[in-house]
Amino acid sequence: MSQTTDLTPPEERIWRAFPRGESVDFRAAEDEDPALGDTWGAERTVRASVLRALLLKSPREDGEIPALKIKGARITGILDLKYATIDAAVRLSHCHFDGVPDMYGAQLRQLNLSKSVLPGLTSAALRVEGVLRMTGCRMRGPVRLGGVQITGALFMERTEFTAPDDSEPVLQLNQATIGDDLWAPEMRAHGQVRLTGASVAGRINLQDAEFIVPDGTALDAQNLHVGGHVRARCLRAQGRVELRGSRISGRLDLLHAHLSHPGDTALRASSCVIGELWLRRGDRIEGALNLRRSHIEILTLEPEMLPDQVFLSNLRYTVLAPHEPAERRLPMLERDGEPYDPHGYEQLMAAYRHVGDDDAARLVQLAKQRRRRTTLIWYGRLWGYVQDATVGYGFRPLRAAVWLLSLMAIGSIAYGLDHPRPVKADEAPDFNPVFYTLDLLLPIINFGQESAFAPAGWHQWLSYALIITGWILATTIVAGVTRTVSRQ
Repeated sequence: MSQTTDLTPPEERIWRAFPRGESVDFRAAEDEDPALGDTWGAERTVRASVLRALLLKSPREDGEIPALKIKGARITGILDLKYATIDAAVRLSHCHFDGVPDMYGAQLRQLNLSKSVLPGLTSAALRVEGVLRMTGCRMRGPVRLGGVQITGALFMERTEFTAPDDSEPVLQLNQATIGDDLWAPEMRAHGQVRLTGASVAGRINLQDAEFIVPDGTALDAQNLHVGGHVRARCLRAQGRVELRGSRISGRLDLLHAHLSHPGDTALRASSCVIGELWLRRGDRIEGALNLRRSHIEILTLEPEMLPDQVFLSNLRYTVLAPHEPAERRLPMLERDGEPYDPHGYEQLMAAYRHVGDDDAARLVQLAKQRRRRTTLIWYGRLWGYVQDATVGYGFRPLRAAVWLLSLMAIGSIAYGLDHPRPVKADEAPDFNPVFYTLDLLLPIINFGQESAFAPAGWHQWLSYALIITGWILATTIVAGVTRTVSRQ
């Protein structure tokens, strides 16, 4: 073919080095910037068609393992490896690509594009039998890796993704299958990153990564499956982080994270199954937090990070950390702006009981009854206020004792200063103001005082008040105790 007969000197060097797997380095200095590749001269320019012919022809030498290893070259044209099967490792690092490589449906042993500058990459349905490395790359157009299958790891640390417009995501890894880790600390994406339906057998590292789509979804990772941890410490996201329906076996670590999407949802992790979720030591979330219908074994959540809107309906968790007083946890159950949902209170109560904090659990139960009271009709609310004021819905029984002692003291003093007249003077026992008051207050106890004396005037009105108050106290105490016992 013509490319093998009219090779330029740089192309001849590559052709000779390939069968022995030798590296060809065109760089003039170690720190030379590939972004300036369009100014590089002919001494380091290689045609993409020559590289394609070399990879497809794969010349060999006995006892040697062929490999394409190039550093610091300017690659002109389009490297078209669509549907190709390449047995040799391909390493094109510190290179400048004029055209968008097309590797759709190709099968490669290994691909290394580290520290190269590309106008984009079309590699949907690509299969890599080893590692795909894009460390430190600068991608100036969409990177299409949807449906890629990588048996090893995917490395994208310090890679920058940008695009001339927002017509499509800058990085597409939807439906990707990665047999090891996805390693992308300090990655920068000025445009949407899509990981919908992707499967990562190992870990995902997004520490210090940055995702910027201020008016949309910055990271779309719906139905993501991760076999290990997701390390996203110090992550900065301007735009929605979408994790709906994801399954993360290990920990979703968002320590020191900054999540911002004002006026909309900043983090949506609804209908997820997550081993541990860490949201602490970071800035206050700007935008709503949605954890509806998720199942999280250990939820580490600092109240200071919670935004004004928190959606927790049907969220299930076993442990809630760090241990905080109930007064600091309860406000998050009132920030959903939706009708009363008892499930959130039950979950929080169970978390406190799990660590043996029964006092906090009772406070949560009391808050639940007060929230429920707002949903009742007027007479239900009135009765609720009575139960709350008297015995705290049964969760503050000492309050009933204070009421009884106070009323007993009032009645004893009042009747002690001015005795009611006996019904039958010759049969009446000696008047005792304390036991007479107790007879009025306690409906199930009879000391023989109430039936023997007949109050008149203000005595009679005071007795009516004590009888009614006694019945109310007795009813609320029984209702509260019954509710408490049923929760044990």
